Amino acid sequence: MVNTREVAEEYRLSHWAQIMQERQETGLSIRAYCLQIGIAVNTYFYWQRRVRAAACQELMPAAHKQSEEALVPSGWAICKTEEPQPTEKVHGITVEIGGCRIAVEDGTDPGLLAKVCRVLVSL
Repeated sequence: MVNTREVAEEYRLSHWAQIMQERQETGLSIRAYCLQIGIAVNTYFYWQRRVRAAACQELMPAAHKQSEEALVPSGWAICKTEEPQPTEKVHGITVEIGGCRIAVEDGTDPGLLAKVCRVLVSL
């Protein structure tokens, strides 16, 4: 059975993601673009938050959304605040954006990394 609320929500998210993509392609500021297409800036930011939240939900495994380990994709690691010991051999990189840390190790799936990068670029 089709859930009309979910379908409507997906349609709205898709529509607003397209508007955000078009704004980026125009090179206009958010304020100028909103004025051009006739929407309030607050509306744009509200939908931007909704699209970002949906993108993050899509990356999380459905069965384990509550545990911290479930938030880390296969091939990635949870970064702790402690510094590595000088004798430890560290492979890979750690990226920190807005207080979130993403550790990319040698065995990280390139397809998953590409998907995460596409999501980050769209935000």
